[in-house]
Formats: sequence, structure tokens, C-alpha cells
Amino acid sequence: MHKEAHSRIVFTPPTDLLATRTADGSFTLASASLSEHYHSLYGALAESRHVYLESGLLHLGKQKVDVLEVGLGTGLNALLTWSEAINKRLEVNYLALEPFPLSPGSIAAVGHVTATGLSSMGTGYNAMMNARTGERIEPSKGFRFQCVQQGVQQLEAVQAFDLVYFDAFAPAVQPDMWTVGVFHRIYEAMRPGAMLVTYCAKGDVRRAMLEAGLLAQRIPGPPGKYKMIRATRPA
Repeated sequence: MHKEAHSRIVFTPPTDLLATRTADGSFTLASASLSEHYHSLYGALAESRHVYLESGLLHLGKQKVDVLEVGLGTGLNALLTWSEAINKRLEVNYLALEPFPLSPGSIAAVGHVTATGLSSMGTGYNAMMNARTGERIEPSKGFRFQCVQQGVQQLEAVQAFDLVYFDAFAPAVQPDMWTVGVFHRIYEAMRPGAMLVTYCAKGDVRRAMLEAGLLAQRIPGPPGKYKMIRATRPA
């Protein structure tokens, strides 16, 4: 899976996305052509909260956090992180990488601000999701958001992030996203002691992280998934 030959695979984003209700009542986008969906069908909201907030942001326990998200997708992780930043009075700088931004129609179809009970944050969420590549958005004091339309393979940052949300499509769909080379690039972008969380728990993925220098372990996963991975860059 992690041979660098996979870097030559060209991923084509799906054009058949349909809003699909998940088990907790929240919505995701599903593609029949890829047999893939943006979030867990066992609960999009539950997955995001467990993997990225509870196992990532809150476990990290810092008041000032620089976050890198690999795969902005529908923006659910960003929305929940912004809400948590307000509730916990955190200072968050949030950089998302998304080479294939979703259309406004697809973003509206999932209705995240309604499903999360965060309708009052709808204006800020829409501003983030419709921002131009590289544009900095500050929807509330202490939360700064930026999305860049590029792949993680072009990331040049060095020791810039405390927390990484790795939310690419599954390895079977995007094998070029789960290679030793990609995780080494992320390792370089992480500060010593920084943390990476992802929904994926495959053995090949964990071994690729270990080879890239990260300390990767399987921990309990979200509803419907036995395990996930949390990795750290050694301090």
C-alpha cells in the first residue's frame, strides 16, 4: 500500500455525491462510484467528535493550538473545533488542506450547523467553507481559519503544528495519501510532542507512520469502529 509508486495514482474526485443520513441523524456525502462516504454511516457527528475532538483536541489539552487538517471535506471537524474553542476559550489557528473543495450545494446538503445544534454559527461556517484558497477567516475572536487548495504532498511546513486531523478518504480509495512519504512530510510539519489522529486503524497505515518516525498506537474507535490511530512525534 505504501510503495511510492502509489504517488503516481491520480485521484479523481467523485461527481455523484448524495447527502445520506447516518445513524445519529447527521448527514454525510456518499459516492456510489467510489463506494465511499465522507463520514461514518454509524454517525458522522459521533465519529468527528470521538476521533478529532475527544481523542485529539481535548486529549492534547493545550490552550493555544495550531491545527492542520488533511482533507477539509464538509467542514464538520472545523465547525466542531471552532465551537469547542469558544466553549473552552482556546486560541486556535486552523489550516485545512483540500485539493478538491466541495460545491456550495454539497455543503448545504449535509446541513451540519443544524445537525450539530450550532445554527448560530452558520454565517461563520459558510464564510469558512466559501473562502478563497489561502484567505484567512476569523469567525470569532481566537479562532483563525485558512483553507489552501493543495494536497498534503505539497506541504512545506516545519515544526508548525501541535495537532493533525488526518481525514483523507480510505486507503483503498486514496492509497497515495497513506504512504511513508506523506507521513514523513507530516512528521516534519509537527512540533515535538505534537499529535496526529485519524479514523483509520489499518496495520499498514500504522507501520507507515512508525517508519516515518511517529509513535503510533491503536486506541478505541468511534461507534461502529473497533479502533482508530493516535500518533505522536517524539518530544
